[in-house]
Amino acid sequence: MIKLVYIVRKRADISEKDFHEYWLKKHGPLVRGFAKSMRAKKYVQSHTISEDAGKQIRSTRPKMHETADGITEVWWDTLEDFSGGGAVQERAEAARALLEDESKFIDFERSSIFLTEEHEIFDYTK
Repeated sequence: MIKLVYIVRKRADISEKDFHEYWLKKHGPLVRGFAKSMRAKKYVQSHTISEDAGKQIRSTRPKMHETADGITEVWWDTLEDFSGGGAVQERAEAARALLEDESKFIDFERSSIFLTEEHEIFDYTK
């Protein structure tokens, strides 16, 4: 599987509470609405919690000071499913709508996005 990972930082003019609420309750359902046209198989939001614990963990790593407000993960079966297929017009509309919505709460300059291929080492939840 191919996974898009989006390290998300909130815009400075938005409170932490408003950021997390908007991302979860407004943006999440918007992404769900485009899932089929994007051929996405799974979408997960991971919202940062317990900043005190996060600071403690970061202090054990040299020169690590930055944190993120959360991570979005989106899965596709193949790179071809991610980059093509489906109705071109629908995919273009999804991309436009998602970018427009993200601009309402994400600081693009401080965020990062990339594609990965997972290599599961263990999963004791199964």
